[in-house]
Amino acid sequence: MALGTFFSRLKDGLQRSKQKLAGGIGAVFARRPLDEAALAELEDLLIGADLGPAAAARIIAGFRSTRFGKEVGAEEVRSALAEEIAAILAPIATPLTIDPQRAPHVILVVGVNGTGKTTTIGKLARQYLAAGFRPILVAGDTFRAAAVEQLQIWGQRTGTEVITGPPGADAAGLAFDALGRARAARADVLLIDTAGRMHNKNALMQELAKIVRVLQKQDPTAPHSVLLVLDATTGQNALAQVKVFEEMVAVTGLIVTKLDGSARGGVVVALAETFGLPVHAVGVGERAEDLVPFEPEEFARGLVGS
Repeated sequence: MALGTFFSRLKDGLQRSKQKLAGGIGAVFARRPLDEAALAELEDLLIGADLGPAAAARIIAGFRSTRFGKEVGAEEVRSALAEEIAAILAPIATPLTIDPQRAPHVILVVGVNGTGKTTTIGKLARQYLAAGFRPILVAGDTFRAAAVEQLQIWGQRTGTEVITGPPGADAAGLAFDALGRARAARADVLLIDTAGRMHNKNALMQELAKIVRVLQKQDPTAPHSVLLVLDATTGQNALAQVKVFEEMVAVTGLIVTKLDGSARGGVVVALAETFGLPVHAVGVGERAEDLVPFEPEEFARGLVGS
């Protein structure tokens, strides 16, 4: 798919977030001096749009140093805001690169239930196939039949092998066996789904730690990527989820889903400012092609309506 089409999907997906932020800017900035009162209103708008206090303070500091006291209009504010947001996002816009020398590159996918974790794995598998890689999927959320069935459906759609175990099987043992099979088959990518039951954090932490530990018995460098899938509709709660999962496992990157159904896309800016973890892709719809690359300038313009 052409990059222009990807960016178009990204902007379309951000419509609700744009309406929330751009509408507020239009109401506040109808040619007025950028004084302390205006800056305070803009900061409130940014925090209300889920950019978070730290990112909002950084953006306001930039406005204060370059435009304080000047007459500004809504369009100028939107354009400048897009530049400030893009600058925050630029360092985290990092594609997930598959290392073909790994055979396989092991990707552990984590996140709470309901974030779109299993669907994201299916979409990634389709993209890797299109790029010429051979992926294998592992249904590691063994206690949730729906997750196993969902992954099997994606496997059927894409012609990708899905390794499953009996209901309630040990996820670490399944991952260990899957890695052995993937190595024997010289698969390029092994995508491992995991449980996301947060009602018992200690049990989940132990399960994820065990998966990592047993994978490393075969490959001391595995997993090579740990992707945390976050749901944009949860807003600032996404930050709390990053903190929890970073306690459990060494998260290497993020995928943010459901931006098309959320007015809270600004949380991506808060994530960048707070954690600095790479955002590899964002989800803007249900279709496989709706998992698109994260592009900071396009995202920033889509967010503010610039």
